[in-house]
Amino acid sequence: MSFREITESMEEERLLPYAAKASQTKGRKVEEEKCVIRTEYQRDRDRILHAKAFRRLKHKTQVFLSPEGDHYRTRLTHTLEVAQISRTIARSLKLNEDLTEAIALGHDIGHTPFGHSGEKILNEIHVNGFKHNEQSLRVVEYLEKGKLGYGLNLTLEVRDGILNHTGDNEPCTLEGQIVKISDRIAYINHDIDDAIRGRVIDYNDLPKDCLGVLGATHSERINKMIVDVINNSYEKKEIRMSEEKKSYTNKLRDFMFEKVYLNRAAKKEEDKAKYIIEQLYHCFLNKQEKIPKEIWMRIEDFGVEEVVKDYIAGMTDRYVINKYLEIYVPRVWEK
Repeated sequence: MSFREITESMEEERLLPYAAKASQTKGRKVEEEKCVIRTEYQRDRDRILHAKAFRRLKHKTQVFLSPEGDHYRTRLTHTLEVAQISRTIARSLKLNEDLTEAIALGHDIGHTPFGHSGEKILNEIHVNGFKHNEQSLRVVEYLEKGKLGYGLNLTLEVRDGILNHTGDNEPCTLEGQIVKISDRIAYINHDIDDAIRGRVIDYNDLPKDCLGVLGATHSERINKMIVDVINNSYEKKEIRMSEEKKSYTNKLRDFMFEKVYLNRAAKKEEDKAKYIIEQLYHCFLNKQEKIPKEIWMRIEDFGVEEVVKDYIAGMTDRYVINKYLEIYVPRVWEK
């Protein structure tokens, strides 16, 4: 018996009957020989972790553009927080922790530079629109490793969880549902933390009734939300919060949209970010020679608009700024 088979046997014994078992995965687009050590979901997690697109998340905005402090969240730290919360919930519910972690690590892998500002402008100017969850799926299916129809060749359950971590559709596994609710728990709370640090809001601005129910501190709120999810989802075929905690969580989210996400002070650089992306998008459409060769070669498979969108969406904040400067700003004369 291989180490993988031992792990799969342990899953059968330890996990609840409706947990997603690695031995019962619906498989990959391209069949592969199984690893002797890792389960299929463990392989998926490792493939995402080692992907270039994953590494780029450390230089992509979460909410605040070009923050001057070292402690503001980036898209990478957000992803790690979602993975930590998701694993805690999955472990407590006796669901598949490896699958949950793989989905969590990949859920934002296709996100744009400049956070949701970048997503918004690409959605406005790209002929087919833009959604970061769909782009994340596209990254793992096609763009990473550059093999058409192959990509990272992840299992169906991981791809489904990445695609459906946001929006109206529910993931096909409970593990995917965990990531969906953990994403919200993470961003609401760490965005409050960052907004207070950035002096966009004051702690005293937070709704008092929400703090009374959910907790007065960052860690207390996260802990109460996690415990509530576990208590209301244990041995059930649905991941959910209690109606009370859900109501106050949604109220806190609405407060963040009003005071932070749509706040001009918090988003004072947003117009500049949108302008940069829009200018580069139209530049690359008309001057394809400015696209790197390894990217440009995809045009035959996907078309110019898709390749330009993929190229920009994959950029980090600093790369997109440097690319704009390179194209549009004259270099200082060298002596």
